This record gives sequence, C-alpha cells and structure tokens, in this order.
Amino acid sequence: MRVPDAERLRRWRRVLGGGDRSDGTGCTLSGRDAAMDRTLEALYGGDGPGAGERGKGSSGGQRSAGLGDSAPRVARWLGDIRTYFPTSVVQVMQRDAIDRLGLSALLLEPEMLEAVEADVHLVGTLLSLNQAMPETTKEPARAVVRKVVEELEKRLATRTRATLHGALDRSARISRPRHQDIDWNRTIRANLKNYLPEYGTVVPERLIGYGRAARGTKKDVILCIDQSGSMAASVVYASVFGAVLASMRSLATRLVVFDTSVVDLTEQLDDPVDVLFGTQLGGGTDINRALAYCQSQITRPADTIVVLISDLYEGGIRDEMLGRVAAMKAAGVQFVALLALSDEGAPSYDREHAGALAALGAPAFACTPDLFPDVMAAAIERRQLPIPDGESPH
Repeated sequence: MRVPDAERLRRWRRVLGGGDRSDGTGCTLSGRDAAMDRTLEALYGGDGPGAGERGKGSSGGQRSAGLGDSAPRVARWLGDIRTYFPTSVVQVMQRDAIDRLGLSALLLEPEMLEAVEADVHLVGTLLSLNQAMPETTKEPARAVVRKVVEELEKRLATRTRATLHGALDRSARISRPRHQDIDWNRTIRANLKNYLPEYGTVVPERLIGYGRAARGTKKDVILCIDQSGSMAASVVYASVFGAVLASMRSLATRLVVFDTSVVDLTEQLDDPVDVLFGTQLGGGTDINRALAYCQSQITRPADTIVVLISDLYEGGIRDEMLGRVAAMKAAGVQFVALLALSDEGAPSYDREHAGALAALGAPAFACTPDLFPDVMAAAIERRQLPIPDGESPH
C-alpha cells in the first residue's frame, strides 16, 4: 500500500526533528507530533552524552535540549513519554536517559520513582544505588522492585513448577510400580516386542511407573549468583526463580550471591524482594571462593544440582575453581554453568574459562528466563542440557 507523499514527509520530519526548522522537507510539526518531538529532543538532541544523534538543525548545529538536573522536570518527562510511546519504547528511552544523561542520582528522588516505568533494567539500577539510597526513597524503591518481581513471578512461576514437578516424577520412576503408578505409555513402548497379533494386545513383561512423591526432598539445588555489576538482570531473574524453587516441597533450594565475598541469602528466599535488597551489585569476582562455600553445603552429591550464574571473569584462583568443579562432578553433582540468565542477548564472558569448564563436561551457555525451567528439568533427570540454537557450548 503506497504511503501518501504528505504522510511520508511528516514521518521524515519526525525523524529529523521539529521546531521551526524545515530540514528540507517543507513540513512542520504541530500538536501531538510536536509534543513527541520535544520529548525525544530532550533526551537525544542535547549537548550531553546523547547530543546530535537524532539529527541536526538546518544551520548544521547540534540540536539544543536536555533534561537538566531537576527531578520534577524529569518526572514530567517520564509522564510525557508514557503518553506518546508504547511501554517497550518507554523502557528503552528510560535506560538511555540513565546511561546518556547520568540520571542515576535522580532515581534516588521519590517523585522520580513514582513516575518511572518499572522493568528489570531499572531494578538493576536501583539495586546498584541501594547503599546510597536515602531513607525517604527506600520504600518507593521497594515498591518499584516488588512490582517488577510480582510481574515476573506471574509470568514464570506456573510453568516452572509444572515443568519441574514432571521432571521430578520422571526421575523417580520405578520398575515394579503399583497399578495406579504405572506409566502406560513408556510401558507399552518398552514391551512392543511382546505384541500378540492374535489377541491384539501387548504382554507387559516389564512395568515402568512413577514413584510416589516422597515426603522428604528429592533434590537439593544451589543457585550461586555472580553479583558483579554486569550481571544485574541475571541477579533479578535468579532471585525470582530462587523463590519459585524454594516454594516446591520436593526441592531444597539454597541461594548464594558473591563478588569477592560470599553471602548466603537462603533465609530470605520466601521474599525475592528481600533477596534483591540483600545483594550488592558491583565489585570484583571470586568464583573459587563462592564454589568453595557451595561445596561445603553439599550433603547428597548424587541428588544435588549446582547452578553457577556468572560471566566467568574470575578474580580468584583459576585452577582451584576448576578443581572444585571437577571434584563436584566426580562426586555425582549435576553442575550447570550459565553465562547469563536474562533476555539481553549474547553476554560478554571469559571464553578461556568457559572452554575449561566445557572440557570438564560442564558446558557454559547463556540462558533466557523462558528456557531456565527446561534447563533445570534436564539437570534433574540427568540428561543433556537444552542448549539454545545458535549458542556455542563452551
């Protein structure tokens, strides 16, 4: 369908900028178009870090604008962008405002937090500012974090529980089940050689069934999370998944975060918001020390899954780190190495360490939140991990 010339010029005018300049289009913006342009110019047209990236005036000079350092002004701008743009665009513009114009400090203002569109990236920024946060801002900040956490739980919890309950049941299959516990599909497949055509039936010499759920835990899970600044989104998702896993009786879940020190946040797992505010994003990384602590918590190696979530930039003792992974695997521990747990795409990571883990039989790969339940199910059933297409296991 052909776009009319006037509409095409209007769209180009919005790309090039509004105001009194024609930019060669012969078209001026007004009304909603002009208002949208002002919100974009405030972010992308100023003399700060984002200056000039949307276009230049007819005189060839940089477009002059900016958000300044006024919290009320920024709060109004945040309201404007929600009026004119969809949520996905709003979140990108917010991140650009924080990164390009250095607005992190303004997030410590309560009125800013009330105006902002909450998402995982904003939560990561707030957590990085946690230590500098004034008392008047802590409750609004917790409200923002809780909103995001509740949305993530709503999206992820049901499928995670269903997937892992199925995996736990399958891992407990028994060969002499009671009638009500027989897995008929697998039993028939295992006995097809005993098909009697004259009777049109299969004689099941070997019954395969599901074990009844034990009252005690079936598997121990240790989530070991790198809380260096680059892992912010992974920390958020891992905390939510930790709370979901902890709610399952058949799993005993422990959550450990680390930088150059190690903190066990297992006692806070019933509230992922408490977990998140117990983290301290930034600082160095000592994976070896973190794995040493996790290793000390293992009492049932054959029934334990250790999930290391880290970009593998190790500041500790490399050989000891690899030795601990080898020792855990030799003892029967299922070891999973995730370079990231987020939707952010391919992460930056230490390829040498990733290759060394792969040589030990622990391939490292990035994992999206939607894939994480399947990864955990595979670990529970001790089968090959579902590494995403296009992802090179290292």
